[in-house]
Amino acid sequence: MTAMLKSREAILALAILVLLAVVAIRFPAFVRPGNLANVLTDTAPLIILALGQMAVILTKCIDLSMAANLALCGMVAGLMNVAGLPLAVILPAVIALGAILGAINGLLVWKLSIPSIVVTLGTMTIYRGIIFVLTDGKWINAHQMTEAFKALPRAIFLGLPVMTWTMIAIVAAFALIVARTPLGRALYAVGGNPHAAVYTGISVGRTQFLAFVISGALAGLTGYLWVARYAVAYVDIAAGFELDVVAACVIGGIAIAGGAGSVAGAVMGAIFLGIVKNALPVVGISPFAQMAISGVAILVAIAFNARAQGAKGRIILKKAEHKQLEAGA
Repeated sequence: MTAMLKSREAILALAILVLLAVVAIRFPAFVRPGNLANVLTDTAPLIILALGQMAVILTKCIDLSMAANLALCGMVAGLMNVAGLPLAVILPAVIALGAILGAINGLLVWKLSIPSIVVTLGTMTIYRGIIFVLTDGKWINAHQMTEAFKALPRAIFLGLPVMTWTMIAIVAAFALIVARTPLGRALYAVGGNPHAAVYTGISVGRTQFLAFVISGALAGLTGYLWVARYAVAYVDIAAGFELDVVAACVIGGIAIAGGAGSVAGAVMGAIFLGIVKNALPVVGISPFAQMAISGVAILVAIAFNARAQGAKGRIILKKAEHKQLEAGA
């Protein structure tokens, strides 16, 4: 039992259950299976982006341009639909566009050695600006989109929307990549000890580049899903959403210093935030209090991460001191 309580995933699962229980006291309908399925669908974009952000953070980088990437790809998807292109062309095109935008970030970090936070702050603004140039600030509304374009994310399969099944498939694929492929091992190695990774033949820059490509491709896919589900595209779509994505990773135990974290943790961190954002308005808590509660959750998660990492560091130091004493004796 003690070992289980030390697991970040177990603590998060317990926190989610407690949160649901508290909300159920005020609003029992919230915990009905149908409503929980809707909450999961609402949280699907956050989960998908959190996995892309996890890949980047594991390599000691961060991607603050994810939401702008999503917005640009979503707008391009809408423009392609208005131009009459079929979904079979639009979907791979926006995924490829997202991957290219992510690759731009990765190349700047890899080849020019610019800190990722600086690169992605810059490209975040550039991507939003490109949307404005493409549209002159105009919106694409539901009546301009075809029914087939809007229907895919909402289509029900085995009781859940296609958007939710897409998220589940991505989670499964990402878990497999992280656990069973050389790229997954490289992500952890580069973030955990980049110098040691070089000695094992891993290219730090190339691994970081691939992490940004993954992040960008997932943002491109989410751009289509977002625009099609909500049937609207505009310049400020998903504005500020990159902060929620980083928060989900931090709450889920993805170490900002890199090299530590799990897919399950990232997913549960996103689900926790999703429940908070869906439940608090239902029980009558103001938007300002919602922001404060989310901020407190992030600070608690950061403190928990720092404490866990600090404990490991002290253990290593104690072992080193013990060896020195033994050598002196």
